Amino acid sequence: MKTQIKIAMAAAAMTALLAGCATGGGGYYGGQPQGQYPQGQYPQERQGMSRTQKGALIGALAGVAAGLLSGDDATERRQRALIGAGVGGLAGGAIGNYQDRQERALRERMAGTGVDVVRQGDNITLNMPSNITFAFNSSQLESQFYPVLDNVASTLQEYNQTIVEVAGHTDSIGTDAVNQRLSEQRAASVGNYLMSRGLVRDRFILTGAGKTRPIASNDTEEGRAQNRRVEITLVPLRS
Repeated sequence: MKTQIKIAMAAAAMTALLAGCATGGGGYYGGQPQGQYPQGQYPQERQGMSRTQKGALIGALAGVAAGLLSGDDATERRQRALIGAGVGGLAGGAIGNYQDRQERALRERMAGTGVDVVRQGDNITLNMPSNITFAFNSSQLESQFYPVLDNVASTLQEYNQTIVEVAGHTDSIGTDAVNQRLSEQRAASVGNYLMSRGLVRDRFILTGAGKTRPIASNDTEEGRAQNRRVEITLVPLRS
């Protein structure tokens, strides 16, 4: 329920932003009435939309898309497993302080790697674009990305009171079935690599979203490149 409320609030914020970006009467984007463009596709940039407005729009879409895919039930199952294994949970102000320190460590270690670190409330998401993780249409990790994942693993070892969701995403090219399978395989490649570095399997949720959670338009190569990604979301373990 908490996840649904957050998504609804984010969607409302995005709708308000879309309305604010319209220029001229009628609320149309690229010939489509506002709110009536196909699912998973975003309106083309209107003539007169500034770069600032376009950037704000993409940022809002990313904010809606980022974060947990698996829902509260999967997170709670992982939480019960970890607490049952003797990993202590966090409470109150300790949660924010813990995530502040973990976020700072990750920003330092991910600097210059191409990995974005995004903080949403108490959750931290690492956005890993496919151009630095996988070859096109492949789930085989690029060897040059191993040191980056090693730094992620060492941070997760240091901050072991977090649940780790690894989610794969694709662009819209190809069938739903192919994209779903590829997104799951990519999530598994990243998750299994991290677990091979000594991280407890019970901390992990591996999931694929296929092409259902774009953060940019699939109408351009630049947008498709942003959508081909793996996200690692770190959720604090609550007592």
